[in-house]
Amino acid sequence: MSAGKPILKVEHLTIRFGGLVAIDDLSFEANEGDITALIGPNGAGKTTAFNCITGFYKPDVGRISFHHPSGGEHLLERMDGFRIARAGVIRSFQNIRLFPAMSVAENLMVAQHVALQRASMFSVAGFFRFPSFVKAERAAMDRARYWLAETGLEAEGDTLAGSLPYGLQRRLEIARAMCADPALLCLDEPAAGLNPSESLALNELLLKIRNDHKISILLIEHDMSVVMQISDRINVLEQGRLIASGTPSEIRTNPDVIRAYLGVEDEAEVAAVTGGLV
Repeated sequence: MSAGKPILKVEHLTIRFGGLVAIDDLSFEANEGDITALIGPNGAGKTTAFNCITGFYKPDVGRISFHHPSGGEHLLERMDGFRIARAGVIRSFQNIRLFPAMSVAENLMVAQHVALQRASMFSVAGFFRFPSFVKAERAAMDRARYWLAETGLEAEGDTLAGSLPYGLQRRLEIARAMCADPALLCLDEPAAGLNPSESLALNELLLKIRNDHKISILLIEHDMSVVMQISDRINVLEQGRLIASGTPSEIRTNPDVIRAYLGVEDEAEVAAVTGGLV
């Protein structure tokens, strides 16, 4: 898209697990209004970096600053995960984490529990059905209905989330994340397990979220058809280190990236596997 101002800055991030350095001096930026991808071979440190950004891990070294579009800077490495979510950084997970015994619509209402809890004044206004709470509840229901429609789930509102086909569960995860009102949407392998037509539909949904709702997206993904088609900028990790950063066209022909993915070492081999494109 455009080179807007950074919404997320990761600076010199390092995290160790015992003697293992999982992330080694990682720095990158995600610009406001962009889809920024974080890719790399298995074990490169992508999910570990995600977990640091969203508060599940605390880095040993480094700074993670989130600049909300409405103003205010948050130093995420100093914050608990629930406070990071309240600040506007919302994530999904590689392994789907829905409430399977609740309906699709109820999953979307649960995502808005913070706003509803505040409106209820921690149960008093909710119990007595104060007008302020009724208004907030109605707004939450409207938001849930909107994202059901946007994700193609409008006919599934009363369906138990656990009984949805896998591809629709993936869509429900994104709808639930959007109901939490993110400024930065962090998606951990949203195309995992999808067939080609479902991946194409996912591309369209994520572009719509970015273009129509002005939501910045940080994406971990192994499906290169998704990454290359929708990303504005791609950052490539190998063994916890950033080895390349650029546009999809730059990354596609970067010899360091090709070596990381294909295991080739010298220039002749790189030229051979890429048909001389590099």
